[in-house]
Parts: sequence; structure tokens; C-alpha cells
Amino acid sequence: MSADPNKPEILVIDDERQIRRLLRLTLEDAGYAVREAATGQAGLDEVARQNPDAVILDLGLPDIPGVVVLKRLREGNVIPVLILSVFGQEDSKVAGLDAGADDYLTKPFGSAELLARLRALLRRIKPAVASNVFRFDEIEVDFMRRRVSKAGRPVKLTAMEYAILQLFITHRDKVLTHRQILRTLWGPKAELQTHYLRTYMLRLRRKLEDDLDTPKYFQTESGVGYRFVSESLIHSGSAGG
Repeated sequence: MSADPNKPEILVIDDERQIRRLLRLTLEDAGYAVREAATGQAGLDEVARQNPDAVILDLGLPDIPGVVVLKRLREGNVIPVLILSVFGQEDSKVAGLDAGADDYLTKPFGSAELLARLRALLRRIKPAVASNVFRFDEIEVDFMRRRVSKAGRPVKLTAMEYAILQLFITHRDKVLTHRQILRTLWGPKAELQTHYLRTYMLRLRRKLEDDLDTPKYFQTESGVGYRFVSESLIHSGSAGG
């Protein structure tokens, strides 16, 4: 039976049947279409076939470590990924975020929190202006196609990295405080979680800046936040049409 094309489709990759059942019931009640995979390889195959709108990924899979699955997902797409981890596995959470996860949730979890985090992830990948292309120096950002290139070569960003880049470009030359960024992208409960922001800012700079020691575009406002600066920023219609 094919999924309803009007419903966002969520792929759940988890080897625990009860967890998959719980997630399916919760997500379907909230209006999502749901697919399931019990192993990492089955999940990767399902992503390749169906290209879901988001993935909920358990880190403890029987065949392939969840972090490895996440890294493979990040090789070819920007699907938002919410990882599930067992309470107390702090190292696993950090490893998941470093590998490209957009958010994490600790088991056991509440349905309301799960749905809130998922809604936030799906909001983040929507382009602010669907037909806009921005260029600064050698970098081109096409938010409609979710493509970024530098010197003509594709730059692979996660959904969260896209969200941060979009936020900065749409507020260029303005200082965004740590709290503003965290509230916008992670919600009000995350306003003090500056380690989230440091992790993603470092990753974004590594991919787009020429010199990490003296960043040109993503500048730190000490003790306050960050500012996106580009005197060469050009805004035009969608590329190729």
C-alpha cells in the first residue's frame, strides 16, 4: 500500500518491535505516514528507494552501528535525522551529533516531546524564500534545491547546517545572539545549550570557510553570538530557471 503523498513520510529505523509499534501509532495519530526498518542496512535501502521526509534512527542496531548508518545517510542527502539513545549514553549522543544528526531524543521518551522535535526538524528544512539563490565569493546557496557549492564543487550539509546557514543569510550583517539562534532552531528549552551551537558552527565553518582561525563569513561576537558577514553577497532568482 503506497503512502499518502500529502502526508510527511517518516522512516523509523529501530530493531525493537515495541518501539517501532509505539512510534508508528504516535506518528500516524499525528498525521504522518510511517515506514519501518529493523536493521541499519534495511533502513539505508529504504531511504534509497523512498527518500522519506525524515528519519528516526536508533543508535543500537544489530547489524551496523547507528553512527555508521548516519554517516552513510549523510553521504548523499540532507534528510533530517532524529537519533534515539538510551538514557545515560552521553558519548553516543555526542557521536551521533558529530556524525551529522540534527537532534536526539533519550529513551524512554514522551510522545509530545517526540512530535515537537519532529515538527521542528521538518520546519527547519523549508526554505525561507523558495526561489532564491545566494552567492558570496566562491559559494552558491540554492535553498529551493537545498544545494550548496564552493568553487563549483558540491558541499554536503546536514539539515541543521542548512537551517543555520539559512538563518544567517536571511539576517546577514546582524548579530544573532546565542539565545536567539538556539530558540529559533531548537526551541525555548534549548536556550542555554550553547554546546549545540558551538558544535554546528564549527562544522559549518569547516565546510565553508577558507581559514578556521580567522573566519571570514561566520564571525564570533565575543560573549554575545555570531554575525554573518559578506560584502559580496548577491541575491538572484533560482538557478537554471
